[in-house]
Amino acid sequence: MTRTIVRGGTIVTPEGTFSGDVVIEGEKIAEVTEKAESRPDDTVIEAEGLLVLPGIVDAHTHIMLDTGIYKTADNWLVGTRTAAAGGVTTVVDFATQFPGQSFREAVENRWAEAQDAIVDYALHCMVTELPIGSEDSLRTLIEMGLPSFKIYTTYRPNYYMDDATILRLMRKAVEIGGLVIVHAENDAMVTEATEHLVNTGRTGWQYHPLSRPPEAEQEAVNRILFLARLADAPVYIVHCTTGLSVELVRNARQAGQPAWCETCPQYLLLDDRVYRSEHPEHYILQPPIRPAGEPEKLWKLVSEGAVSLISTDSCDYTLEQKREFTEFTKTPGGLPGIETLLPLVYTYGVDKGRMDLTDMVRLLCENPARLFGLAPRKGFLKPGSDADLVLYDPGVEKEIHHEDLHYLAGYSPYEGMGVKGEVRMTFSRGEVIYRDGEILGTAGRGQFVPGKPFSVDVMET
Repeated sequence: MTRTIVRGGTIVTPEGTFSGDVVIEGEKIAEVTEKAESRPDDTVIEAEGLLVLPGIVDAHTHIMLDTGIYKTADNWLVGTRTAAAGGVTTVVDFATQFPGQSFREAVENRWAEAQDAIVDYALHCMVTELPIGSEDSLRTLIEMGLPSFKIYTTYRPNYYMDDATILRLMRKAVEIGGLVIVHAENDAMVTEATEHLVNTGRTGWQYHPLSRPPEAEQEAVNRILFLARLADAPVYIVHCTTGLSVELVRNARQAGQPAWCETCPQYLLLDDRVYRSEHPEHYILQPPIRPAGEPEKLWKLVSEGAVSLISTDSCDYTLEQKREFTEFTKTPGGLPGIETLLPLVYTYGVDKGRMDLTDMVRLLCENPARLFGLAPRKGFLKPGSDADLVLYDPGVEKEIHHEDLHYLAGYSPYEGMGVKGEVRMTFSRGEVIYRDGEILGTAGRGQFVPGKPFSVDVMET
């Protein structure tokens, strides 16, 4: 079998960094060592001066999103070419259970849509219907390799789930090896705040953050943690935007509850002054960007290990879609971000001294793979793992400009921000799919990666 040796780079794992070689045989990592013995027919890639990272696992993406109201303009080819260019070798997206659908239909429909993927992908399931007595149907998701079930405490009527149903779902999830993941906002508080703004004629984009106050998120996080304790179920809170939200999760975990959370670059790097900028429509998303001071609170909690991973919640809505209406209530919510995840976390996390390289790999690679049943196949630089690697050049300094990126939005929420470093090469299962600005991966080469049933001890090893 032909081998590839990635030679002399700085290999980064959660355990440490060292100068060494990664040997690839076929689709797998064969060896990680300080010095590999080469053979005459080996392909050798010189990586001196570069960081050698596991492929990034973005555990929260929305490629080709259909909410039933809005649809992003992208497809799986577009969404995964941005991933390849950003060093993301696995995206974890969503199969939505639309009204009247079985779980099997929801997953099979999503598999069909993902046929053009360049990188590998896993799926969560958005559970929107769970009538009393139907709980055992969740076993279908476990059998199909979707051990994580996403629910919403808001978005009436299409996604919203009431507390009684949430409790039933949690109790079944812990029985069958499922992990419940939650978009947590108090629906009544969001509804009232929005109605008040509408009734007083404040519907411009700049009023968006007032419609979904921080307290709505914090209350829902607290309530979900309480329900999870009742069910003795593991729980994961997506896109935490405030320090208090993360602290609630950390406190629960310190008290022995299996609870984890994520945050996203937009909440770490931006504050609500963006709604007073020239283009507030760029920043319509749920939950919204929070007031000044919250990003630093979140960074401190990231540094302390309270956040388990950083993901993007990426949605590729175009400027035309963002500007079709001037009311925030009619503007689709979501920001593009897969391609900029790694450079932003490296620059404003590692380079700013808020985390070590080892922390970055834990947050972007190993922890998402562990939580969603993909470890050790994904997220690891170990013999037997998929040969998903990123060669990252930390010596480059540049600015983010949307015209340099590979999605369709036509803007970047991080336009003009400086970053340290860039992705030089991305490997997916041993194949170079991106090199020095060129997408080399072909449509359809990406594979579905089934997740294993959840077990609490995956985060304790």
